[in-house]
Amino acid sequence: MKKKSRKNIPSRYILIGLTVVFLCAIFITYKFDISSGPVNTITGYVFVPIQKGINNIGSWLYNRTEGFKDLQTVVKENEALQEKINELTAQNSTLQLEHYEYLRLLELLNLNEKYSDYNKVAARITGKEPGNWFNTFTIDKGTNDGLKVDMNVIAGSGLVGIISDVGPNWAKVRSIIDDSSNVSAMDLNTTDLCIVAGDLKSMTSSQTILFQDMSDSDGNSAVGDQVVTSNISSKFLPGLLIGYISSIKKDGNNLTVSGEITPVVDFEHLEEVLVITKLKE
Repeated sequence: MKKKSRKNIPSRYILIGLTVVFLCAIFITYKFDISSGPVNTITGYVFVPIQKGINNIGSWLYNRTEGFKDLQTVVKENEALQEKINELTAQNSTLQLEHYEYLRLLELLNLNEKYSDYNKVAARITGKEPGNWFNTFTIDKGTNDGLKVDMNVIAGSGLVGIISDVGPNWAKVRSIIDDSSNVSAMDLNTTDLCIVAGDLKSMTSSQTILFQDMSDSDGNSAVGDQVVTSNISSKFLPGLLIGYISSIKKDGNNLTVSGEITPVVDFEHLEEVLVITKLKE
């Protein structure tokens, strides 16, 4: 036997029926002023819970809607704040770079005034040898700007090195920390002469270069003394500050001393230099 197919009542008919029932109940209550009795009791048990449920659902939906609106507002405000933070971060980075550049240029200006007797050409470093130190590097000025081999180069608070090679619009600089560098110098306090030798190993371990053969027979040279280029140097102009004595010891002959010098130039962070256009006669 074939099973009889169950017919499902369309939901719209159920909704219409419930609507009719509720309307009839409202009409009866209004028409007959039913405030007590069985109908009122039935109303209290049937319609009041339904009304409370509908109110609760409405309140829940309202709160969810308001919460979603608040969340959208917070997201938009957060996006606006993030854009502002990014803008301020970029501005702060720019200001820091400008401040750093200002300090560098101010340092060069002060150095220019310190050695105002010499004519100079400002140059920017465009390349260097591999490694942490600016022991040899290239600048963006050359013979077109009047530069020549053996011209002295300064930066920071004193001597950087000397031009070793030059082209039309470039020049190579060998700094005083390079292993092949030797500078005739003197203790400014005692005027005792010495040789300042570059030493990358010493720079790496203690950020110092070496001095040797200082004829300190009186023992007056001491830690903290300034060391400058001497008058008898064949290539370096006199009086250019090299650095300060950081350690000193007697040599085996008991006639000379040697030790270490802390340079006044930061050979790890060079960007611009000044080239003194006068050659040592």
